[in-house]
Amino acid sequence: MKKSILYILGSLAFCFFILGCSSGGGGDDTPDPDPDPDKVSPPSAATLVFPEQNSECTTGSNLTSTESTIVFNWNDATDATSYQLFVKNLNTQNTQNYTSNVSERSVTILRGTPYSWYVVSKNSGSETAQSPTWKFYNAGEATSSYAPFPAELVAPNLSQVLGASTTSVSLEWNGSDVDNDINEYDILFGTVSPPVNKVTTTSNTNFSVNVTSGSTYYWRVITYDDQNNNSESQIFGFSVE
Repeated sequence: MKKSILYILGSLAFCFFILGCSSGGGGDDTPDPDPDPDKVSPPSAATLVFPEQNSECTTGSNLTSTESTIVFNWNDATDATSYQLFVKNLNTQNTQNYTSNVSERSVTILRGTPYSWYVVSKNSGSETAQSPTWKFYNAGEATSSYAPFPAELVAPNLSQVLGASTTSVSLEWNGSDVDNDINEYDILFGTVSPPVNKVTTTSNTNFSVNVTSGSTYYWRVITYDDQNNNSESQIFGFSVE
């Protein structure tokens, strides 16, 4: 009887030993499944190629006296399956957008007109990526000098609200020109829109103005080059509490 009991206990101990060895002592080494197998990686931003930044675009087809067709081109963006091209007429501030499944798009635009453009990369996910914005001048009839690009207003932001204690504001902008011959800027500033009061002419890209609490102000920059060609910026407004 004792031998039978010892035999049974020995068999049980052996079974536990075998089970312990088979488990490896470390649990299941199978990797966990992807917790979100349907997740889509966000696309990267496209790298713009043509028309080039701050350039004169003389390449076009279907030329008329007023229009030409330009092929906008950019490099493929990682994980992107489609793109949206945005083209803005800098004289009118009118923006058109176009969809493309490849990294180029033909667009008919006005000749003798400054434009800006950028590309938004997309895929089936909810996230997108935007490229930098480039400016170019679509060449018109032969000319030896082009008007500067309209100044890009930087600060204060459009419709920004400043604190009631603000008494002075620095107006800031960026200027650029195909011919690289910007001479000066006229600053129009006041409480009416469009502003008509010229407060200064400067070669700098910033100017401080005095403001009072409870007022809304509007401002615009007119850019002149050495040939007296000029362009007008957008109108920005801001308020002081």
